[in-house]
Amino acid sequence: MADILTPALGESVTEATIAKWTKKVGDPVKKDELLVELETDKVSLEVVSPADGVLGDIKAAEGDTVTPGAVLGSVSEGGAAAPAKSAPAKDAPAKQAKPAAAASETVDINVPTMGESVAEGSMGKWLKKSGEAVKKDELLVEIETDKVAVEVSAPADGVLTIAADEGATVTPGQKIGSVAASGDASAAAPSAAAPAPAQAHAAAPANTGSAQVSGARNDTLSPAVQRVVAENNLDPKSIAATGPKGNITKADAIAAIGQSPTPAPAAAPAAPRADQPREERVKMTRLRQTIARRLKESQNTAAQLTTFNEVDMTNVMALRSQYKDAFEKRHGVKLGFMSFFTKAVIAALHEIPAVNAEIDGTDIIYKNHYDIGIAVGTEKGLVVPVLRDADTLNLAGIEKGIAALGKAARDGSLSLDQLQGGTFTITNGGTYGSLMSTPILNAPQSGILGMHNIVQRPMAINGEVKIRPMMYLALSYDHRIVDGKEAVTFLVRVKELLEDPQRALLDL
Repeated sequence: MADILTPALGESVTEATIAKWTKKVGDPVKKDELLVELETDKVSLEVVSPADGVLGDIKAAEGDTVTPGAVLGSVSEGGAAAPAKSAPAKDAPAKQAKPAAAASETVDINVPTMGESVAEGSMGKWLKKSGEAVKKDELLVEIETDKVAVEVSAPADGVLTIAADEGATVTPGQKIGSVAASGDASAAAPSAAAPAPAQAHAAAPANTGSAQVSGARNDTLSPAVQRVVAENNLDPKSIAATGPKGNITKADAIAAIGQSPTPAPAAAPAAPRADQPREERVKMTRLRQTIARRLKESQNTAAQLTTFNEVDMTNVMALRSQYKDAFEKRHGVKLGFMSFFTKAVIAALHEIPAVNAEIDGTDIIYKNHYDIGIAVGTEKGLVVPVLRDADTLNLAGIEKGIAALGKAARDGSLSLDQLQGGTFTITNGGTYGSLMSTPILNAPQSGILGMHNIVQRPMAINGEVKIRPMMYLALSYDHRIVDGKEAVTFLVRVKELLEDPQRALLDL
């Protein structure tokens, strides 16, 4: 066995990044054949094979940072690669050749395609360790990108070897591990079956009626589910699983929060902070880093300005109250306020097209389609899935579309296509009790409407003081493309359509 070592990088160079492996584990190699390319902040270096043989191990995956003298991998010396190339002897029965090949077969675990605009992701926590047995399609790890979390499952039954550790930056197609299939899996079977007594106890009949759920443990849950379980003190055994492979999804865990029995209150400690550090440093997730970067870029790029108005929600609330039961019975979805706001926004965008446009260099791109972004708060941060061609949908279609996008956002199952290409955004801070705010543009869009809390306030109506349900509206817009007159007109138009919903039906 010959180690592949990181060469000296130069007096002032202390580290390098693995740029590319030219061979995979199990591939035959020749002495002095190029195996891996390294990149430093000054030069690119090539590392060659130290001997003839088979590439037996890769310890530093593409994207990893290494230092001089670090072991990058190893080569099994000798003629180990010869049987793979040579044909079986004439006297050897064909039946004997297959088991040998199956026993040594490895299947790579590669980073899946994460979308056209996503070039990299960060490795989450592996749910299995190297050397443990895995089953085909069993969830192994989540890769977090700046938009969505991508699940990676085992490609085959066998024994896992991990090539990219938690926190490592990986790119689409990169190898992050492998599974030694077939015969090798049986070797790990005894160790995997060791905790049988505990599992047998967990499989006792439970209220959920699901044996798989009853045996669920924290180390078999995805990281997103683990966070919900830990933060809300849930028992995985009591959560009903609805995942496609019988696994507990994040939505299952969230749904179980209100159903979990409230634990008895513990005695308050004499000093609440006595066992906690004064400060805690936590690395930002990729999604949070992207949110921060994009919001700051939006502020730095656009000439942002916000105009306000208020809307009397009396008529919309009365209409909703009158028809909500019939609406839900007919369409199978509840009638909310978002569909009314979306319809009003689309009508206003028709009238003021600059708010539905964007700037590209010295050009203005006017959009003749209305793809409305709906801001959704999730555990990981704010995301804005897009309701496509919202102008072609009726109220029921809008409510169904928004409900589906919201569920996918909270489950972490949004696709990249659902997060791109919006022409205007609506955000509802009122769901959290916000009275007024100035929303930041979702670049490159030129407008965003902020909804807020509905509050009973005294209003002067025809010379009389009456209590009305009022909501403040805020329109943030890019003053480079939208003039103040257009912005105010847009917001007034939304106000009029909400205060008199029949106008939309009459196209007034």
